[in-house]
Amino acid sequence: MTAARYLTAATPLRLAVGGLTVALPILAVEELGDIALGGALAAACLAPSIVAAPIVGAALDRTRHPRLLIALAGAITTIGIAVAAFLGPLSPLVVTVAVVLAGSVTPFFMGGLSSFATEEVEDEHRAYAIDSLAYNLGSIGGPAIVAATAAFGSARLAMLAMAATAGIGSVAVAMTRLRPLATPVAGLWRSMADGLRHIAGHRPIAVVTASGAVSQLGAGGLAVAAVALTTTRIGSPDQGALIVTAFAVGGLVGAFLISVRAVRLRPEVIMGVGFACTGVLTVAAAADLGLVWTTIAIGLSGLFTAPSTAAMLLLRKQQSPPELRSQVFTVGAGLRATTGAIGAGLAGIGAALGGEVLIAAIGAIWILSGLMMFAYPRSTELLDR
Repeated sequence: MTAARYLTAATPLRLAVGGLTVALPILAVEELGDIALGGALAAACLAPSIVAAPIVGAALDRTRHPRLLIALAGAITTIGIAVAAFLGPLSPLVVTVAVVLAGSVTPFFMGGLSSFATEEVEDEHRAYAIDSLAYNLGSIGGPAIVAATAAFGSARLAMLAMAATAGIGSVAVAMTRLRPLATPVAGLWRSMADGLRHIAGHRPIAVVTASGAVSQLGAGGLAVAAVALTTTRIGSPDQGALIVTAFAVGGLVGAFLISVRAVRLRPEVIMGVGFACTGVLTVAAAADLGLVWTTIAIGLSGLFTAPSTAAMLLLRKQQSPPELRSQVFTVGAGLRATTGAIGAGLAGIGAALGGEVLIAAIGAIWILSGLMMFAYPRSTELLDR
């Protein structure tokens, strides 16, 4: 029952964020015919997370009522999305303020909530398998709901659907049994400094954070590379969505599998091997053997992302003292979001090189992120006491 309760709380909030970044550009085009504004609004939603992450993490590490703090963040997100839905009647400036406000609190549930997963699901391996499933459901379900709602209704209706989804998640979080992870022993700013020092100076966490961030350079560039590939091969950018969907479906299948039966190998091995396998299959997908081959290979590469992500989350938990754990999760998630955006930008710059080159380069980045786990210490003491 606790696993279902955690999924009910985590999935709608992450689904709303996943859908918001898709809905905003569509809304800007529908209402104002301005795709550039849509891109700017999506960036304004994502950008604050890396700045807010250390503060959010420190707040979660210190609060006596984490579920209420996360629920409040969900409520703010709900209001921000609902206001942004009225772009057109409302000025772009007002909408920008709304999405920046929503983006500033997303680390509470895009990272922060993960640090409390074992409060709901006792088995830590299963807890982070389920948390990985919540991320995958959100990343696929949000854009899918937006696409369907915008096609049969409007982008404004899609935005309101995302606001309602965030509201559901906010209420569900308030009904969980999340408790403080530790008694704070330092002030807020000292706690933030201690958290950042731990992330940079504790070798296991530094390796996991760096590997996880580098992997997102590849993940962030995949959509651009897929469009470039199908444009080059068949002259149709639309088919690039099929490749990206295959990757997402592969990730979702992998997440379902490990949520049913968690892998019991050492998490650092799972993380490194999983990233590397994703990379090898992505490189294989660059071979010019037809669109079907590319789609299948990319779909198979996605299978390995959920186990490696779950292992990464488990390592964050195991290698962080309870009083700093939320900071480790929020900063790690913020860095991954940032590098994902950088990856998309770099892929756009390199699109002239051709789709095959981009796909192969993305695979190489995934392999590199897996190889980085060789730097993980072979003998480490668990810090989650």
